Amino acid sequence: MLRNPDSASFAVTALLGGTVFADVLSLFATFELRTAVTEHAGGDVSGRDLAMASMAEVGLLQMLLLLLTGTAFIIWFRRLRANAEVWAGDLLGRTPGWAIGGWFIPFANLWIPRGVAVDIWRGSRAEPSAADRPGEFLLLNGWWTAFVVDTIVARVVGWNYARAETFEEYASAANWLLASDALDIVAAVLAILFVRRLTSMQHAKAAGMIPAAQ
Repeated sequence: MLRNPDSASFAVTALLGGTVFADVLSLFATFELRTAVTEHAGGDVSGRDLAMASMAEVGLLQMLLLLLTGTAFIIWFRRLRANAEVWAGDLLGRTPGWAIGGWFIPFANLWIPRGVAVDIWRGSRAEPSAADRPGEFLLLNGWWTAFVVDTIVARVVGWNYARAETFEEYASAANWLLASDALDIVAAVLAILFVRRLTSMQHAKAAGMIPAAQ
């Protein structure tokens, strides 16, 4: 039975928008940290501490949004995979359970969800058995690449920031943090576009309207 993905897609896009907002706040706080440790002779201890306090507050917001967004995204993802099973279950490579389980396997979660996303995409287009068109997965691959790179950079950021002691080390950590927040914004925007596109494709499929699925 087909399931309406609208409520889940609205929740995901709203939370991703909140993630972008939190990342912008983090950019400002991190820039203040970078300024405090690089633009003052010998560094500005009070400015550094104030920036770090702001970053800690924004970091809590980012963590909360990450948890909420991840949960909402997986619910949406599983719902769309279930719909794809109705339309083209015999053509898809992985079982519907991978739409959830694939996200929680260390290292393998860097490629399994993309494979599930490709299955959903193929099952949601007008002709699931048709050959893939050149550039058909450009948006999907762009989102997934940004997501994976952001995930890796975020781990480097956490390691550098936790070990920073000198002003030079804080400056380096701030540069990594700025890069991480920028990547997170790119990944979130691409995720919004991906969610909207795939949801639109399923609406078109359910209604028999091919153009929106192109």
